[in-house]
Amino acid sequence: MSISTFSGKVAAITGAGSGMGEALAISLSQQGCAVAIADVDADKLEQTANQISGVEVSKHLVDVADRVQVEQFAADVVAHHGRVNMIFNNAGVSVTDTVSHMSYENFEWLMDINFWGVVYGSKAFLPYLEQVSEAQIINTASIFGVIAVPTQAAYNASKFAVRGFTYAMREELIETNIGVSCVQPGGVKTNIAQASRYYPNDNTSASKDEFTARFEDMAKLTPAQAAELILRGVLLNKAQILVGRDAKVVATIERVMPVSYLKLLRSLWS
Repeated sequence: MSISTFSGKVAAITGAGSGMGEALAISLSQQGCAVAIADVDADKLEQTANQISGVEVSKHLVDVADRVQVEQFAADVVAHHGRVNMIFNNAGVSVTDTVSHMSYENFEWLMDINFWGVVYGSKAFLPYLEQVSEAQIINTASIFGVIAVPTQAAYNASKFAVRGFTYAMREELIETNIGVSCVQPGGVKTNIAQASRYYPNDNTSASKDEFTARFEDMAKLTPAQAAELILRGVLLNKAQILVGRDAKVVATIERVMPVSYLKLLRSLWS
């Protein structure tokens, strides 16, 4: 059945201390939805909570890479709010490095958050979502889950995985009360680049500040604008929620040039 309206519902959101997670929490609360916000940063979580009024809000310090913590988060949300209708598995990180240079530690760190965090969130909340009449799982992938780019192999791998996982789960739940959506943002002005683990290829590569500035220039949407598009897609129970014109353009390029786009992007990304 998915979600018909946000008013009177309860939404759990990971990565809610900043960026799209913060914007989603604020927008949902403004539409009468109670929110359970989760993040690894207690100060940022508090800042998000301070921007929410008029609805019940609960704060949860959660590392989504820890399955036990995520399962406890789900149980705590229901204990506090009485039910849950939506889980936004939104938390994410990035590593910029080449495959040959990247450490296994960094690769595993990213996959634990970006992929396993989504799996843990989906599975932990599923039993509770089955108990309400309207429910939705919303997993954040990326347009980098559609195309691959140099120095983003780990991020690409995680987001391609989230996309496949989410679509398969949607097929499994299609006849149930639970909708499933995969969010694929293009450039959104979040702190993910600044907070990333960045390793220049050589002395001629951009510094982290230069890389972050380039990301800022490419990012066209504010988190609030992205949240509006995401929530519009949730109400329509879209399987794929492309966020931004750039995301739509890139998705079209991949469909038209499923292999030859690689050469084009290599020249643009270098």
